[in-house]
Amino acid sequence: MFPGAVADRETADFVVVGAPLDVSTTFQPGTRFGPDRVRRFARTFDDFDHRTGRHFSDLAVHDHGDVRAWDDAAEYLEYLEGVLTDVRWDDAVPLLLGGEHTVTVAGVRATDPDVFVCLDAHLDLREAYDGNPLSHATVTRHALDIADEVVVLGARTGDEGEWERAAEDDVTVVPPEDVADWTPGVDGPALDGDVYLSVDVDAADPGFAPGTGTMEPFGLSPREMRDVVRAVADDVASTDDAAVVGFDAVEVNDRDDGQAAALAGKLLREFVFAVAG
Repeated sequence: MFPGAVADRETADFVVVGAPLDVSTTFQPGTRFGPDRVRRFARTFDDFDHRTGRHFSDLAVHDHGDVRAWDDAAEYLEYLEGVLTDVRWDDAVPLLLGGEHTVTVAGVRATDPDVFVCLDAHLDLREAYDGNPLSHATVTRHALDIADEVVVLGARTGDEGEWERAAEDDVTVVPPEDVADWTPGVDGPALDGDVYLSVDVDAADPGFAPGTGTMEPFGLSPREMRDVVRAVADDVASTDDAAVVGFDAVEVNDRDDGQAAALAGKLLREFVFAVAG
């Protein structure tokens, strides 16, 4: 269980769902261990948050446990989408723990956001990677099948076709050096309507979070990632007829001493504290 996620499902405002999919990782596998690892390294966090003056255990968070993964990604994503749709029908916000970034496709399909915001080192705008249209490198492309706008923060790599797609009007890319000064609605689209926030832990510089599948240097600091999570939650909270409908933290594996997992767990908590107000 994620520490402090003690609410009953019937009364929960947030539901943690583990999705240990690990079938398309292209360099360092191990994301199947991600959800449990995030829970493990979150055990050291204090329940009390000084900034908000609140206890995490008071914020109506429930841990559904893991949705066991299997090799057929399409079937798995369909099943996972159903689990997350049930969370939304219960008027709760799904908190998805990956697992490879492909699991975000299920999150976006289940929540049907207007805007998809993603912290990521990679553009993930390929139509397929190694012939696989459900690769972790295709996630943002799939999000564009549903969301009207996409914002990718921290991206610093992609192939030529991805950069061409990123230049279109429905995609905003904020490079790492500009993330600290990013303001929703000013540096890109306003976060109107429903927003889904995805955190690929490889957005962090690998010096901070080496436990991920495809490390990319010159990335973000944990503090910059925390500030993005807070900024998205605060901006949506200040906008009429807008809501953050889903969150995920993905691409954590077992190839470090817990740095990536601790960062992912802390960002999940920051999201809940910010959204709960």
